[in-house]
Amino acid sequence: MSEIKQASHPKGLYVLFFTEMWERFGYYLMLGIFSLYMLDSLENGGMGFSGQKKSDIYGTYIGLVYLTPFIGGLLADRILGYRRSIFMGGALMAAGYLGLSIHNETAFYVSLLLVILGNGFFKPNISTLVGNLYNNPKYIANKDAGYNIFYMGINVGAFVCNFVAAYMRINYGWGYAFAAAGIGMIIGLIVFAAGTRHVREADVLKPVKPGDMGTGRILGVTILPMFIFGLIGYFLKGVTGVDNPHGNILGTDTNDAFIFGCVPIIAFFLYLMVKSDKEDRAPIAALLSVYGCIVIFWAVFHQNGDALTVWAEEYSDREMPAVVAKPADAIGMAQTVTNYEELSWSEEEFTVYIDSLKGEAALLESGSDASKELNGKIGNLETSRKYFENLPATDQPAQGKDLKLVSTEIYQSINPFWVIVLTPLVVGVFGFLRRRKREPTTPAKIAIGLVITALSALVMVMAVKSTNIESDKASSLWLIATYGVITIGELCLSPMGLSLVSKLSPPRLTALMMGGFFLSTSVGNKLAGILSSNFEATENKGGFFLTNFALVMIAAVMMFLLLRWLNRVMREKGVV
Repeated sequence: MSEIKQASHPKGLYVLFFTEMWERFGYYLMLGIFSLYMLDSLENGGMGFSGQKKSDIYGTYIGLVYLTPFIGGLLADRILGYRRSIFMGGALMAAGYLGLSIHNETAFYVSLLLVILGNGFFKPNISTLVGNLYNNPKYIANKDAGYNIFYMGINVGAFVCNFVAAYMRINYGWGYAFAAAGIGMIIGLIVFAAGTRHVREADVLKPVKPGDMGTGRILGVTILPMFIFGLIGYFLKGVTGVDNPHGNILGTDTNDAFIFGCVPIIAFFLYLMVKSDKEDRAPIAALLSVYGCIVIFWAVFHQNGDALTVWAEEYSDREMPAVVAKPADAIGMAQTVTNYEELSWSEEEFTVYIDSLKGEAALLESGSDASKELNGKIGNLETSRKYFENLPATDQPAQGKDLKLVSTEIYQSINPFWVIVLTPLVVGVFGFLRRRKREPTTPAKIAIGLVITALSALVMVMAVKSTNIESDKASSLWLIATYGVITIGELCLSPMGLSLVSKLSPPRLTALMMGGFFLSTSVGNKLAGILSSNFEATENKGGFFLTNFALVMIAAVMMFLLLRWLNRVMREKGVV
C-alpha cells in the first residue's frame, strides 16, 4: 500500500480511474449475467438458448468486443483524438446496455452490436491516455504502478456491479439489471466530462512519418478483407462426421467466420512490422510476439463468464449460512429454491407438469399479477429442479421448504475482489524489489503471470477430484481459491501488457498498437467460448481443466524463451 501512497501520479490518472470504474461497472454487470440470461427460459424472462448456442454467442461477443479496438485505436490516433473517441464509445455502450433491457431477440442482437462498436472507441483510448500522462519525465518511472492503480479501478466497478445485478434480477427481472449497466456507463461519461481538463495534455495526435500508410488505405486493406475472409470462414465446410455434421472447422459457422476474419488484421500487423524503419521494427516485433503468447491467457481467463459460471450454477454448493440468509433475504439478495413435491417426479412427468403451467400462463393477461405469479412459479420450479438435481437427499430441505442461495452472478465478484485486495500487495512487492534493483522487467512479469495462471487451472482439477459432482456439490471455496490464484497471474500480466504497449509502441501508433493488444484479447476471448462449449459437452471435467493448464504452460514456456530478446529490445528503446 505504501507504494501507491508514495508514488507521484498525475491528477488525470484519478479521472481515468473513476471513468473506467463506472464503464467496467456496466461492462462486467452485463457480462456477469450474460450467460445466465441466455440460458434462462423465455417464460422467466431469458432468451431460452441451448448451451452450445449460448457459448457460441458468448465467445463471439467477447471476441468482437475486443476486436473493434483495432479500428477505434486507429481512428483516434489519426483523426478523432482520444477524448472524443471515449465520449463516442461510452454513448454507444450506454445505448447498447439499455437496449438489452428490451426482451426481444432483434433488440438483443442490435444492442450487442452497439456495445461491440462502443467498446472499440472507448477501451484502447482510455488505456492510451493513461500511458500518455506518464510520458512526463516527472511521472515516467511510475508507469507500471500507474497502470496497476488504473487496473484496480476497473475491478472496483467489476466487484460492485454483480451485487447490483443480483438485486435487480432477483427483485425486478433481467431487464432492470441490464438498464443498471447503462446507467453506470452514463455516470462514467459524466465523471470524464467533469475531469477532462486534467487529461487534455495527454490527448495529443502524433504526426505520421513519411511513407506511413494512410488511414483510408489501412481500413481498406483490413476491414473489407476482414468481412470477405469472415464470409469465407462462415460458408467454408470441411469434412463432416458424427461429431461435426455441418463440416465446420472450429465447431460452428460463427467460430469459423471469426477466426478467418481475424487473418487480414493479423496480416496487417505483420506488414506494419516488416515495412517499419529500423527504429520501430524491433519494438513492434516484440509487441507482436507478446500478443501471440497472451492469447492463451485470455482463452483461459475469460472462461469465468461461461464455463466457470456454469460450474458455479450447477456444481457449486451455493447455500447461504443461516446467519447470512436471513438478512440477505430481507434486502432481496437471496435466490430462493423450493423443494416442491413435484421435484420427485421423473423428468418426463416434470416436463408435462411444466408444460401444463405454461399453458395456463398463456391464457392469462400478459403482465397481470396472476401471470407474474404463475411465471414466477415456473421459473422457481425450473431453477429448483436444476439445483436439486445433484444435491444429496440429506442436504435437501423438507417438502415445501426452501433454501436460500448465493446468486450465481455474485461469483463474478470474486475475481475483482481479489484484484482490489491483492493489487496493493503486488505493487508493494514490485516496489520493494525495485528499491533493491531486483524488480523483474515488464516481459518477465508477464511470463510469471502465465505460470501462475496455469496453476489456477490445477486448482479446478483438484476441485473436480474433491467430490463426485454428478451426485454432490463442490465447495464454493474451490472457486474462491482458483480466482485468487488466477488474479495474481492477471495482475502480473494484464496491466503489465498495457504498460508494455505504452513503453514500446512508436508514439504515433500507440493507440493502434493498443488495438493490437486488444486483438490478442479478442482472439483469446473467442477461444474461451470455444473451449467453454467443450466444458458442457464433456463428462471429463477434470480433463477439461487439465487441458487449460497445458495450454497456458506452453504459452509460458514460449514467453520465457523470448525473454532475453524482449529485454534487449526494451534496453535499446531506453525503457525498463
